[in-house]
Amino acid sequence: MTDWRELSGPLAAFTLGTGPRIVFVHGFTQTARSWQPIAEHFATAGYEAVLVDLPGHGGSSQVRADLRRGADMLTTMVGAGTYVGYSLGGRFCLHAAVMYPHLVQRLGLIGANPGIADADDRALRRAADDQLAAHMRDIGLEAFVREWTAQPLFGDYHCTDAELLDRLRNTVDGLESSLYLAGTGAQEPLWRRLHELAMPVLAIAGALDQKFADIAEQIVATVTRGTLALTPDAAHAAHLQQPQSVVAAILQWLTATAAVG
Repeated sequence: MTDWRELSGPLAAFTLGTGPRIVFVHGFTQTARSWQPIAEHFATAGYEAVLVDLPGHGGSSQVRADLRRGADMLTTMVGAGTYVGYSLGGRFCLHAAVMYPHLVQRLGLIGANPGIADADDRALRRAADDQLAAHMRDIGLEAFVREWTAQPLFGDYHCTDAELLDRLRNTVDGLESSLYLAGTGAQEPLWRRLHELAMPVLAIAGALDQKFADIAEQIVATVTRGTLALTPDAAHAAHLQQPQSVVAAILQWLTATAAVG
């Protein structure tokens, strides 16, 4: 990332290009670099692209923060713009939108869950996240990352050697803290607050990821200005499996909502 300028603040963050700001936020076990190809496309198309390492990940591996505190860090560092987050990153962006709607001018969510509404189901997920963290400690970071990316959730996506090396910049301690503080089991659900979001919201899901396609449809049906985009031939990590389709969906949405922000 030699052309990127580092931002100062509690999280490792980088910026490239000039124009309307778009913040790209990664998922669990990833780093800011997972968004780099897509972000560079926008940086050369008249936008300022911002990449961030979330708490417990990459250059922010030593940072400990839950979703609310992480959203606070994120918005304080980056300011106003369009926030696009994948999975874990989407949940951070969603919290930012609820907490700081004057800064999140548009919200893009890819495979993101506003939370588990049922308290018993949420407790079960919390226990599963705790077991996952213990398993990671038992087998080590590389074996865990290989297992994580081989889940059926990701369809036929295969982690490249470069992506594996990037994910191995994470640490067991950092990822464990992310699961404990910002995992879906630790998250207070935001479903009842979605109606508060007045900014344009884009909900993307892989067409092969039925669970999150259904969630995306529910999000769009609940927010005031929702747009649904199902990515063909993609499972959970649509931006990695079909990056050109995701870029096209985001560009179309940005154009359609250009009057905002």
